[in-house]
Amino acid sequence: MGSDLKISNKIQEYILNNGLDIHPVQKEIISYNEYLGDIKRMQISISQSQFLHLIVKTSNVKKILEIGTFTGLSTLSMSLALPEDGRIIALDKNEETNKIAIKFFEKAKQSHKIQTITKPALESLNELKENDFDLIFIDADKKNYKEYYEKSLILLKKHGLIIIDNVLWYGQVVDENSDDKITLTIKDFNSYVSKDKRVEKIIVPLGDGMTVCRKL
Repeated sequence: MGSDLKISNKIQEYILNNGLDIHPVQKEIISYNEYLGDIKRMQISISQSQFLHLIVKTSNVKKILEIGTFTGLSTLSMSLALPEDGRIIALDKNEETNKIAIKFFEKAKQSHKIQTITKPALESLNELKENDFDLIFIDADKKNYKEYYEKSLILLKKHGLIIIDNVLWYGQVVDENSDDKITLTIKDFNSYVSKDKRVEKIIVPLGDGMTVCRKL
């Protein structure tokens, strides 16, 4: 039986050097985040940004909902792949990082595709009346992942995609002795999704792990 390749730093660098080129403003966001200290971990990886870009393109996605924006790398990665009449609604409660993200969107000439809403995501999700999203990307506080997922299924069109970040949580999900609250929350969420017959799903080991679900 075949097995997955163990990705060393050298192989990871090779993959990035031979993969999809990223936009100059994406590079600016990555450089900016380097100076943010510990919270820079909230940024998706470059390989994840490439993956999101190609998923949007190859799946003919036109309407996206993002739960958790941070400084905008994931938002911009998806927006650049959208057609000119495509649209993203980006939810985040942090006003400071949201303002920074908006400046990057403007610099990349993508702000006409992106609507940001700054308030707790659960409030925004309860207020949204649309239920025709092609793709929903979840990358926000982990304690509410199950609620975000359930509300996303309502807002997603049939055969649409839900992509959830951080599902491997730095590899801690396989530590049977861990009593870390977030680790346990993510393990519970992963088990919940794995048993959900409303979707087809796969965990992709990019970045901190992404679950890709297709609504049946």
